[in-house]
Amino acid sequence: MLMSLIRMIQAFRDYQRNLSELSRLSDRELADIGLDRSDIPRVAAGSYNG
Repeated sequence: MLMSLIRMIQAFRDYQRNLSELSRLSDRELADIGLDRSDIPRVAAGSYNG
């Protein structure tokens, strides 16, 4: 039980870090990698299939 809680916390931290890093990119940089701002939450969560 404790390990699953730790994994959930780590996954949330990873999501927040990814979200923050992607949000810092300019629209041009996002376009260069084939994304736009609306894709950021799905990419950060690892559920993007673009």
